[in-house]
Amino acid sequence: METLTDEQTAGQLDELIAVGGQSVRQGLAQGSGGTVRVLGQDVTRLSATYRSGPTPSSEWKLHSAIYARRPDARAVIHLHPQYSLLLTALGHRIRFITQDHAYYVGSYGQTKYYTNGSDELAETAAAEVADGRHNVVVLGHHGIAALGETVESAFRRALNFEEAAIMTYRALLLGDRDSVFPPEELAKLHHH
Repeated sequence: METLTDEQTAGQLDELIAVGGQSVRQGLAQGSGGTVRVLGQDVTRLSATYRSGPTPSSEWKLHSAIYARRPDARAVIHLHPQYSLLLTALGHRIRFITQDHAYYVGSYGQTKYYTNGSDELAETAAAEVADGRHNVVVLGHHGIAALGETVESAFRRALNFEEAAIMTYRALLLGDRDSVFPPEELAKLHHH
């Protein structure tokens, strides 16, 4: 397996920092609320055992469980988007209304509430995305996890998911409970 150069590692760090800042500016997280992780090319085995170094965030188990179940995922972004959480907490399904929602997100999984950092949260969320059908999972009353081949693709999914939630919210305010991207057009989209 190829090892990352110092320049590639620095580039990944810059990308993580940029996405973290964008997440706060876009209202997908507040302050330090959320985590962005990427697997480097030199990772050969993912261990769920903390050994040394800086203390990991409380959601390290979530990231580890998802990576273990989805080897195609190279980046996982965990955020706390307001509209996504509000709608799902109230029992509303988030609808994909635009082509971008359908294309970049496609579908999502959902868990009930589990305490942050818990084994139950990590395993249940990972099970929701394990079969590759979903690249976003709502963590009930807590946040979301978006997966991607890159940090950029995971972030794009998170942005489109929250935009879908905002549009669903506005549609509900206008009395619309049914509008979605035309189902007959879904097969024509080339999903990422």
